[in-house]
Amino acid sequence: MPTTIETPADSTAFTEFKNGNETELTYSLKWVAWKWLWDVAGCRLIAFEVRLEGPFGRIADVVGLGPENRVFLIEVKSSRSDLKRDDNNDRTRKKLIEKSKSLDTAVVLIETVLADSQTAASSGSSMNPRAVAIAQADVQNVAHKSESTKSRIETLSTKFHDPAYLRCADYHYIMAPHRMIRTTELPDQWGLLNGDTEIVVEAPLKQVKRVTQHVLRAIARANTRDLMKACEVEVQRVK
Repeated sequence: MPTTIETPADSTAFTEFKNGNETELTYSLKWVAWKWLWDVAGCRLIAFEVRLEGPFGRIADVVGLGPENRVFLIEVKSSRSDLKRDDNNDRTRKKLIEKSKSLDTAVVLIETVLADSQTAASSGSSMNPRAVAIAQADVQNVAHKSESTKSRIETLSTKFHDPAYLRCADYHYIMAPHRMIRTTELPDQWGLLNGDTEIVVEAPLKQVKRVTQHVLRAIARANTRDLMKACEVEVQRVK
């Protein structure tokens, strides 16, 4: 018999699973995703913040296990900047690597020109102090840009396009506010849900290797963690 659920937004317990760094919109959309998984996808095993790729792997916002043991994975995006953060691929990484190399080369060139100028000055040639200060500032600015680019490369998320992540579920969806995402912007192999629990673009079924047992463990771990958090159970290391 079909069933439906309603989330009590005015309940104190409703906020127990909210992460400290989440906005209210993100958290409410996660519950909308939960409702869609229950009402529409027919999932009866659902969890938030499920780690599916090992101890240090990526974490999916909402995951459900539905009929025929099919796995539904939903990423919640409440802003376009949040969306873009995960919408990178190998081409993006290569561009950033090339940019980093160019910036490093620029630093070397500026430092070389500055050193040559200082050598000439020591031989009696006059130097403009303001020009030297500008060159030194340029070295610092370009070096800072290079370090920032390297940091971005290290933390670059390719979640939407990573084949390993796409093998974690049968269906991948993005949940976002209505009309925040154009359908033409959707990454390949992803569907789109809106804040009214409606399917905007249906996700294609992937022919993935059966991962039911792995996902069951991941959902169970996530729900155990959340239940202990809600009940204020403390975990202490035993020496």
